[in-house]
Amino acid sequence: MKQGFIYIVTNKCNNTLYVGVTSNLPKRILEHIEKRYENSFSARYNLNKLVYYEQFQMIGDAIAREKQLKAGSRATKLNLIKEFNPLWNDLFDEIKDIMTI
Repeated sequence: MKQGFIYIVTNKCNNTLYVGVTSNLPKRILEHIEKRYENSFSARYNLNKLVYYEQFQMIGDAIAREKQLKAGSRATKLNLIKEFNPLWNDLFDEIKDIMTI
């Protein structure tokens, strides 16, 4: 079975969050950056800054975690980001170098 990732992207003002799941994190974030799906929520709100991610051995575990995060409060998501990435840096450059696109 494939590995999986959950991730949170935001805009440059850090005021809108999107939680997603994928088996190829660099490729998926590149799709957000390029606005590959122009009518999507992330494209409409310019959500292309990766601020949080988790890696899982199996995609099914990542999907379960995504559902848990989406059902949770905004405060829970903000706390995850603040612990993992307190400066809200864009993590795309970090992950594209260590993972294949």
